[in-house]
Amino acid sequence: MEYLLIFISAIFVNNVVLSQFLGICPFLGVSKKVETAIGMGAAVAFVLVLATIVTYVIQKFVLDTFGLQYLQTIAFILVIAALVQMVEIILKKVSPSLYQALGVFLPLITTNCCILGVTILVIQKDFNLLTGVVYALSTAIGFALALVLFAGIREQLSLVNIPKGMRGMSIALVTAGLLAMAFMGFSGVDKGLSALFGLN
Repeated sequence: MEYLLIFISAIFVNNVVLSQFLGICPFLGVSKKVETAIGMGAAVAFVLVLATIVTYVIQKFVLDTFGLQYLQTIAFILVIAALVQMVEIILKKVSPSLYQALGVFLPLITTNCCILGVTILVIQKDFNLLTGVVYALSTAIGFALALVLFAGIREQLSLVNIPKGMRGMSIALVTAGLLAMAFMGFSGVDKGLSALFGLN
């Protein structure tokens, strides 16, 4: 039940983009088409789960063991960058078709603060590895959901006659704000569920 609560909370209540404002760059930049939004969401999910596992192991067995916790941010950034490069090289050799599908999105993930933010949050919330992976996967699904919804709205907006002063990024920011307000409707759902099932 705890995992279900984390799952619902990470996707709807504490959405990484719309509530915590992490990963705004790809949210605004890669959301013009639903197809590219789905590709970016899948790439982020893959790298986020992998990065969470690797950074958790590094935190517990290297940084905590040798008292190097102050190097957490630098270590995590290096790990994420190296991980994205490794994934890119492996995909290029093993599955060229998947590499072609994700090729454009993989380098963008290196600079996505959502990945770094989630890996640090897993440590700060003192999750174990399984809970951390569930949280990372749920967060990635929440990121993908917000991205696909936003891309769908932007595709519809391209068919509408918008006043000249509101075209482009202006209407995109207004839309993002309205989407964030819509997701605020889920606030309190996690508390209600935890009270219902007797979880703290």
